[in-house]
Parts: sequence; C-alpha cells; structure tokens
Amino acid sequence: MPRLHLHLLSDSTGETLEMLAKAALAQFEGAEVNRHFWPMVRSQQHLDRIMGEIGANPGLVFFTLANADIRVKLEERCRALGLPVVPVLDAAVAALEDALGQHPRARPGSQHTMDEAYFRRVDAIHYTIAHDDGIGWENWEEADIVLAGVSRSSKTPTSIYLANRGYKVANIPIVVESPPPPALFGLKHPLVVGLTTAPDRLVQVRRNRLLSLNQAPETSYVDADRVAKEVQYARRMFADNGWPVIDVTRRSIEEAAAAIINLYNESRAAPAGMAE
Repeated sequence: MPRLHLHLLSDSTGETLEMLAKAALAQFEGAEVNRHFWPMVRSQQHLDRIMGEIGANPGLVFFTLANADIRVKLEERCRALGLPVVPVLDAAVAALEDALGQHPRARPGSQHTMDEAYFRRVDAIHYTIAHDDGIGWENWEEADIVLAGVSRSSKTPTSIYLANRGYKVANIPIVVESPPPPALFGLKHPLVVGLTTAPDRLVQVRRNRLLSLNQAPETSYVDADRVAKEVQYARRMFADNGWPVIDVTRRSIEEAAAAIINLYNESRAAPAGMAE
C-alpha cells in the first residue's frame, strides 16, 4: 500500500479535524499515512508558507476554514497542484443550515468559546485530577461518576477522557489487601461503575508497565494466579453492590467512555421513567 501524505488545515486548534481524520483512517487497516498538522491558519501569508510544504509533500488535503477568502485560495492552489481538497465539515454545516433555516456564523474556533460548558469542562478536569487513584474520597459525593477497578484497568485515562467531556470523575483502585473506604458503598449522587478486564491481558499490561519503568518484570504484581484472584475479588464487589460493569479488555478508552456515558444517561433518566 502506498504511503499517503494527509494535510490537515484548521483556523483553530484543529482538534475537531484531527478527530475526524483519526475516525476516518481507522477504517483503513495497515494504511501508511504521514499526517501534517497545520492549526491556526488565519492569514494568506500563513497559507502561502504551508502551500510550500504541501507542494513538497503532495497528497490529500482536509480543511476546516471559516474565512471564505482563505478557503478559496487554498482550493485554487490545490487544484493548480492537482491535489484533492476536502472541506470536511461542509456537508454537516449545510444540513444544519437547511434544518435550522439559519446561516452559519463562519467564525474561526467558535466551538471553543468560553461559555458555561467550557467552564464546566475545566471544573470537571480539575476535579478529576484531584480525585485520581482514591484521593479525596471525602468529596466523592460531588462526582458524577466514580470508576472502580484493579490496577491497570484503564481507570485514570478513562477518567481524564470523561472529564474532557464535562463529567466530574473520581477513581479508586480495588486492592485485595486494602479495602476501599466505606464512603464508596454509601454514595448517592455519583454513578459507580466497575472496570474489569481479562486476567491474561492484565498480566501483559502490567508486565509492560514494569518494563517501561525498568523494574523486574516477574513479581507478584504479574503473577497469573494472583491477578486472576484480584479480578475475581473486584467483580464480586461490583456484583454485591449492584454496580454496572464495563469490560475494557477489547475496548479503547473512547469506547469504554462512550459505554459509561450511556450508563450515566440511563441512570439519570431512570427516575423520570419510573415516575411515569
């Protein structure tokens, strides 16, 4: 398969564009793609500098540019080079324009405005960082979600991902020799979710972790029988408390987080449904 140069041009941070490109590329297994990322493209001069790089590494061009003059210039330059250029948000914006009967604002980075949702997300990130790995259990009642699981079951990265979506998340390691604080079992507001994984996969993840830290790869931390008992102990705790469980063995962080968000939304909708 030939190597592709993929150029990503954005007039803002480029976060949306990167996510779209990543989602699309995930459909092509084994594809060799060199991604060239060009954020904050807001002037003709900046575009001129970038076009030199695009000309030196011709390929496919994706863009999200609100400024009409810069868009036209980019499309003209790409056509002159014989390169395909794709305005990746145009179809979605056009459909919304028709449905809403309203013209788009065409303002760069408008999705990143410092509105209430922005500050809520920042607050969630601060809370989540401060309540990682069992810290600050006295304030767990303020959380939206509490994740519980044995060591290396993706609690922290999943918590951070959820925090970036605006959820306050605390997480607690489940350790056989050190039971969690009693507060965990009396929480009223947060949704407690158990994270579990296949023991053999967990052993592999832990062993890789030890190697990355230049520590001995053969300890009780990666003993197969011990790890299996840890996972069994945690699953029994989840079942005894009626907590929903997400198996992260074959799930990415994004997929695990999406499943947790669904559980959270269902838990918040349940009282209304019962009232009816």
